[in-house]
Amino acid sequence: MDRSDLVAGAEVNETRITSNYDKHPAIRVEATDENCWAGWKHISTQLQKHVNERRQYQPNVVLVVDCYQGVYWESLEKTLRDTLEYDSFVVTRTAYKEEEDIREMVYPYLTDDRVFGKLTSLEIQDYFDPKAVETLKKQVASGQGVTVVVGEGAAAVVGHGDILVYVDMARWEIQLRMRRHEVNNLGVQNQQATFSQQYKQGFFIDWRVLDRHKQTLMDSWDYVLDTNKHNEPKLVRGTSIRQGLKLVSNKPFRVVPFFDPGPWGGQWMKEVCDLDKSAENYAWCFDCVPEENSLLLRFGQHVVEIPSINLVFAYPQSLLGQHVYQRFGREFPIRFDFLDTMEGGNLSLQVHPTKEYIKEHFGLDYTQDESYYMLDTREDAVVYLGTKNGIDPTEMIDKLREAQQTSRFDAEKYVNKWPVKKHDHVLIPAGTVHCSGRNSMVLEISATPYIFTFKLWDWDRLGLDGKPRPIHIDHGEKVIQWDRQTEWTKKNLINAIEKIGEGDGWIEEKTGLHASQFIETRRHWFTGTVPHHTGNTVNVLNLIEGREAIVESPSGAFEPFVVHYAETFIVPAAVGEYTVRPHGESVGQQCATIKAFVRN
Repeated sequence: MDRSDLVAGAEVNETRITSNYDKHPAIRVEATDENCWAGWKHISTQLQKHVNERRQYQPNVVLVVDCYQGVYWESLEKTLRDTLEYDSFVVTRTAYKEEEDIREMVYPYLTDDRVFGKLTSLEIQDYFDPKAVETLKKQVASGQGVTVVVGEGAAAVVGHGDILVYVDMARWEIQLRMRRHEVNNLGVQNQQATFSQQYKQGFFIDWRVLDRHKQTLMDSWDYVLDTNKHNEPKLVRGTSIRQGLKLVSNKPFRVVPFFDPGPWGGQWMKEVCDLDKSAENYAWCFDCVPEENSLLLRFGQHVVEIPSINLVFAYPQSLLGQHVYQRFGREFPIRFDFLDTMEGGNLSLQVHPTKEYIKEHFGLDYTQDESYYMLDTREDAVVYLGTKNGIDPTEMIDKLREAQQTSRFDAEKYVNKWPVKKHDHVLIPAGTVHCSGRNSMVLEISATPYIFTFKLWDWDRLGLDGKPRPIHIDHGEKVIQWDRQTEWTKKNLINAIEKIGEGDGWIEEKTGLHASQFIETRRHWFTGTVPHHTGNTVNVLNLIEGREAIVESPSGAFEPFVVHYAETFIVPAAVGEYTVRPHGESVGQQCATIKAFVRN
C-alpha cells in the first residue's frame, strides 16, 4: 500500500486549508472556582481571611509574596499596602547589593555581544547584601502581629513564612512589557534599555536565576498570583495549581501559542490562524516552546495563565519520560514553531553552532539541530541548504565580510538552492548553512536552544527597529561544516523519507532527522485510526493535513482531545498508548500528522 492507495475513495484537499486554530487553549482543572479568586477585592479578602485564620492560634503571622521578574512591582506593592491589614511591611529590594555591584557580577555572563551571552550559574542569594539580609531577617523574626514581605527572592531572604504567595509571570508577557519599557531586569534599574538588551539579560541571567529559585518553592506554594493581565489578577490555591500540573502531565495538551512579526514575515498565518488582518505581517509562531509558552488552566469560570515550563519543573518524568529526563534534566528538548514567508522574504542565511562550540562558548549541553517541514508552499518556494561543490571556504567568508560594507553577496554562487513543495522535509543538522526562501510556510522541528543562530547574510535589509540585524560571521566561520556540499546534501538532507509501517487506513513514514540529530520524526497519513505509543518518551505532534482529528485513549485514561489543522500538541510520556483518527469535517478525508520524539 502507498499513499495513493490509502486515499482512494477519500476526499483529498489540495487547496489551502483554513483552520479552527485555537489561539487560547485552556485545560479544565476544576469544575468550580472555589479555589480561585479574581480581582483585587476578592484576592485581598481571601489573603486577609487566611491571615486571620492563622492568627487564631498564633499571634504573629508572616505573609511572604515572592515574585518573578517582569511583575509590575510598584503597582503590586501599592495594592498590597492598600488592601491588607499588617503591622510591618518589608520590601526585599532594600536588601539588594548596590546596582553597580550587581552589574559587575552579571557582566561575565552578559558579555559585550549584542545577542549572545553565557548561561549563568548565579543564585538568587547572590543578588543580596549579606548584612542587609541579616537585618531583614531580624526585623521579620521580631515582628509583632502581621508582617508582609514582598519582592523577588523574598522566600530566599526570610524563608517561606506562614503563608507563601508566588507571583509568576509568563515569558511572552515579560517580553511585551520589555518592549514597552515597563519593567526592569533583576536587581537593576534599566527599563529604558533596548528590548534586545533586556531580553538578553533575561534569557542568560534573570530567568535562569529565578527558575532555579522557583523550583525550590513550588511544593510550598499556598497560592499562585497571576497578574499577566494587569487589570484581571487571579489568585489560585497552590494545591489546585499542583493538581492542574499533575493532570496535564498525564494527558495530551497544547501550550498557548504566540505570534510575532519579522522583517521577512508573511501572510499565511493571518488567514489560516485567523490573526489580526491589519498587522503588516507575521513571521513567527511559537507553538511549542515550553520555556517561552504558557499554560492556561481553567478553574470554573476563571482561566489562569502560568509558564508552561512549570510543568517541566513539577513533573519531569511523567512529561518527558525517564530517558529524556536523565539526558536533559528539567528541560523540554523539542521545539515546534512556524516560519511564515508567504508573500514575504528570505530568512537570513545562517548556521547553528556545533555541540562542542555551544558548550565551550555559551554553556549549553546541546545545540539547535533543526529541520524544515514544508507545511505549505507556492511554486517558486526554495530552501538554501549546504555549500556548493568545490567552493573555496576562505573566499566565501571573505565575500560575506565584504558584504557588510558593499551590501552585495552572491548567495547562489556558494550555497545550494533547492526547490521545495508542500510536505517536503528538509533536515538541517548543526553546522549546515541554510535558510528558507520566500513563499513558504515552514513548520520548524528542532532542538530547543533557539536563540543561537549565527546570521551570515541578511539580504541587505533592516530589522523592524530600522537597524541592521546582528551578523555573526566570526562565530559562523568556526562551525560551518564545509564537507556538506551538493551531493551529500541531496542524499542525506532532502526528503530522506522511508516507509516503515502500515495498517488499516494508515501509513507510517520515517522522515528524519539526520543520524547526527537526537530527534526522530514520523509522519502518518491516515483515513482510519492510527495506533501510537509514547515509548516512555514525550511525543510532540502537529496536524499537517486535515481540518481536525481526535486523540483518544484506548483505555479511557484521558478525555478525547480534538486538534485542528496546524495545531501542535504534546503527548506526555506517561500517556503510553493513544490513537489519532479523523474527526468532524475530516471524517472520510485524508489527514496527516508529523510526530517528533527523542531517540533512545
